[in-house]
Amino acid sequence: MNEINPNVSEDYADLLIEYSGDMNVLNSFPNSYIEIINYLQAVVHVPVQDITNQTIMEHGYSAMPNLYAPVSHGSLEASDVIRIRNVPNFNLIGEGVLIGIIDTGIDYTNPIFKNADNTTRIVSIWDQSIQNGPPPEGRHYGTEYSREQINEALKSTDPFSIVPSRDQVGHGTMVAGIAGGNENKENDFVGVSPGVEFVVVKLKQAKRYLMRFYRVPEDKLCFQENDILFGLEYLLNVSFNLQRPLAICIAIGSSQGGHDGRGILSGYLSLVANTPGVIAIVGAGNEGNSRRHYFGKINSVTSYDTVELNVGENESGFTMELWGQSPSIFSIDILSPSGEYIPRIAVGMDENREISFVFERTILNIDYQMVEAESGDQLIIIRFDQPAQGIWKFNVYERGDLNFGFHIWLPMGNFITQNTFFVRSDPYTTILSPGNAEVPLTVTAYNYADDSLYIEASRGYTRIGVIKPNVAAPGVNLIGPTLEQGFAEFTGTSAAAAHITGVAAMLLQWGIIRNNLPGMSTVEFKKLVMRGARRDKNIQYPNRDWGYGILDVYNIFDSLRTGIVI
Repeated sequence: MNEINPNVSEDYADLLIEYSGDMNVLNSFPNSYIEIINYLQAVVHVPVQDITNQTIMEHGYSAMPNLYAPVSHGSLEASDVIRIRNVPNFNLIGEGVLIGIIDTGIDYTNPIFKNADNTTRIVSIWDQSIQNGPPPEGRHYGTEYSREQINEALKSTDPFSIVPSRDQVGHGTMVAGIAGGNENKENDFVGVSPGVEFVVVKLKQAKRYLMRFYRVPEDKLCFQENDILFGLEYLLNVSFNLQRPLAICIAIGSSQGGHDGRGILSGYLSLVANTPGVIAIVGAGNEGNSRRHYFGKINSVTSYDTVELNVGENESGFTMELWGQSPSIFSIDILSPSGEYIPRIAVGMDENREISFVFERTILNIDYQMVEAESGDQLIIIRFDQPAQGIWKFNVYERGDLNFGFHIWLPMGNFITQNTFFVRSDPYTTILSPGNAEVPLTVTAYNYADDSLYIEASRGYTRIGVIKPNVAAPGVNLIGPTLEQGFAEFTGTSAAAAHITGVAAMLLQWGIIRNNLPGMSTVEFKKLVMRGARRDKNIQYPNRDWGYGILDVYNIFDSLRTGIVI
């Protein structure tokens, strides 16, 4: 590395390259700095001026890291956690198990993350946003804080002068607390697995060039895909070095990508989830009612389908992605709110175009990827600058006689205003990445008070028909910790993901620590959870809302009653 650290410098852009061990692929980038993530992927740091409107055309869509954000800002009885603990000699609280959090950090001073002697239950924190200390071994940015350093800080009257890592948002603290926080009787709170220890990655804020490229307002909290990949590697390394099983909670997501589980992060997370001793949990997201997804099929009479997009006022810019199923070929024409018409654009193999308008300030930058590298399907990306308020119309044409249809997604969460949406939206196929990854367990949220689905929860299946979500867990009005070291109610699939991550720690204690299922990975855990899920006789399963039903820990073990070892 040079004196300027390209991992954090705004003078360098990050390209995600799948090299699969072939260094010749990486050596083809002159004037760059290369950092290996794992045996499949690497980050190539190039001068930021090399990123242009032609970058996707030149390097492919997957080379530009996607942007992620927290997917949401209780009851143990609902999942029968308490019931299983009341079984003699079966008090599973996650002892010997690590919970890995990749999020906004953790308030390590909160008593719910301490032992009775005031020492920490946190093994280590990798804070990617602090650059003045030693990074983890093999990494070149951020600062790693050990258990010993955290314990030293907890003895101090000014702990943050020793370990300055803070969760300034509260999302990571909430997730960790619900999954494994200590009991607080005064507030009727206890985490699902209060016997676990934590490994925490605090993600750094995404670089400004990447936010500008995707038209995300610079004041929004978001993270880069490559930083999450580095975080996964860190969790795995700590788990391996300590020889401890690991439950990973991914409570962040992105609406970018093909929603098919075939992106770089989703693909690698599936490999990680297959590892014995590792269980990966992902929150589905809260995009079900946001009106940011469109599914269309070509009208046989008109030979096109008209997509109407309402753009709200004060929308500075955003990105829209159209994914078409191969082997069909899709093209579009455009009608602006003022009536200005852009004729149907002929499609080449890979192409980039910039379109300006006479009566609007809007500029559109359009990328065509005839064969997107990760999925093999066609991708059309439209980046809007200063989009005119009103109804935009896109006629979508399909060349071919299969009529598979096409999907379009807008950005998630607060990357875009609530007043920008599809007039004829579709609430399904709205699960965020990496929740579409095949192997991890993807969880949706329900209200345990009345067994109703959380109305905002993202819904399945994936774009290629893989059954997601897998199961529903409590995620409405769950009690969790705040940054003021109090407690509040939290709602969303982040809370549900935290809850089931605690359950995963219980199963890892039973399966690996107690040697009942020593090779347990996410695959086995997912099957146990789906088998034991509580199902409504009036609903057909699996389905796009509930997956295989409602999480029930007692039923998991009851289904294994024959020959069970406790």
